[in-house]
Amino acid sequence: MASRSYGACVLCQRAAVVKMWFRSMSGPVHPQPKVGYLKGEPHRKHPGVTNMKTLHLPEELQTAARSIIHSAEVSRLTDQTRTLTNFLWSRKRPVEDVTLRQNAVSLEKKLWEKAMEKREDIDEQVLEDNIRKKVLSELRRTTYRWTPMKYDEDLGVVYMAARLAGGYASVRRALNEIQKRDPSFAPQSLLDFGSGLGTVVWASHSCWGDTLKEMVCVDSSGPMNILAERLLKGDNERAEPHIKQVYFRQFLPVSPKVQFDLVTAAFTLSELPNVKEREEAVVTLWRKTGSYLVLVENGTKEGHQILMEARDALLKKQEKIVYDSRPASVFAPCPHERMCPKLTREPVLPCNFQQMYQPLPLPGHNNRQTEKFSYLILTPREKAEPESEGVDWARLIAPVQRRTRHVHCRMCCSDGQLQHVVVTARKHSRDVYRCARSSDWGDQVPIVQTVEDTESDSE
Repeated sequence: MASRSYGACVLCQRAAVVKMWFRSMSGPVHPQPKVGYLKGEPHRKHPGVTNMKTLHLPEELQTAARSIIHSAEVSRLTDQTRTLTNFLWSRKRPVEDVTLRQNAVSLEKKLWEKAMEKREDIDEQVLEDNIRKKVLSELRRTTYRWTPMKYDEDLGVVYMAARLAGGYASVRRALNEIQKRDPSFAPQSLLDFGSGLGTVVWASHSCWGDTLKEMVCVDSSGPMNILAERLLKGDNERAEPHIKQVYFRQFLPVSPKVQFDLVTAAFTLSELPNVKEREEAVVTLWRKTGSYLVLVENGTKEGHQILMEARDALLKKQEKIVYDSRPASVFAPCPHERMCPKLTREPVLPCNFQQMYQPLPLPGHNNRQTEKFSYLILTPREKAEPESEGVDWARLIAPVQRRTRHVHCRMCCSDGQLQHVVVTARKHSRDVYRCARSSDWGDQVPIVQTVEDTESDSE
């Protein structure tokens, strides 16, 4: 019995030593003082967190959409929805005339060189005609044929079934960036260019509610404006609109002096036929922006590059803008105003983000889905928020990989570089480590990278 009690005492002593060792390694038990950039929030809710949980359409919007879709009785709705979704996702920008001419000249030169190598006695005029026909035939075969989307009532209903929930989720997630980082912003006026079904109005109303006193929706499609108004009235012509002070127009307000607190264009720039019209539209929208300009596109290479065109138009060509001398500043998602580093790498990959959402309860739409989108938010430089002193907020451009006592973060940093940082409490401080571990794709993290911390993506 004595030997057993002695062994038990030894085990107790060893257990006590191990506990003391773990306590010494983990630091004191009492709460740590919060660092400045946390602003009193817990690590899981630090200021850089802008991700949202699974989004659902507002109940009134969902009910109205289901009523319109069921009353329309569109044949083969599920198949048409899938076809339209795939078409919109794979859509490319129209080929510019300059690019088309360059391709034609290059192809013609190659065909002439091949013909000269054969050295056959062929009439030059006949050879020139044959080469011209081959050039035209090859250009027709290889050039993307862009056509403008023309929505009638039936195609508008198919678009509603295909894109209402996903479009709402991406816009709501982009607006959440403003709401989270600028809580004092309470817009009274909204301009939505290319408003479509009015998803921006619903997303804005879910953010700021009745503070919005005037919402102007501009869309060249009459059937789309009618559908958007039906959604606001719950598919009841005699009912009052669920969101008031919404006005539908087919053209932008003419006066350059008219400004709106919030200006948006969601999935609209990709519907313009050339880079010149896209640039003119962005400059016009910027003139009408009082506080924030929000642009959203598909999370594809095309969508991302369209947004980078818009970014360059406002950041690099500001001196050409006669009506508005205000310099623009990138509010999100870029933590810098240099060239997008994703455009300088091969293969070129889009800078995109994702948002989970619950689709409309239609056949084939029951499961939770993910919307991939790209976005850009600009604000006048004098309104740009000051950075936290001594902190560089990097943007996570991929899912965070959580491992034992370290996390892998792939980020776009304030120096304009893409970095792969392995974050640990020892190297980066306990607060930074816990913030990084609580963050995910699309959030910002307070990380200052160093040479020894970073790894290349290839590594």
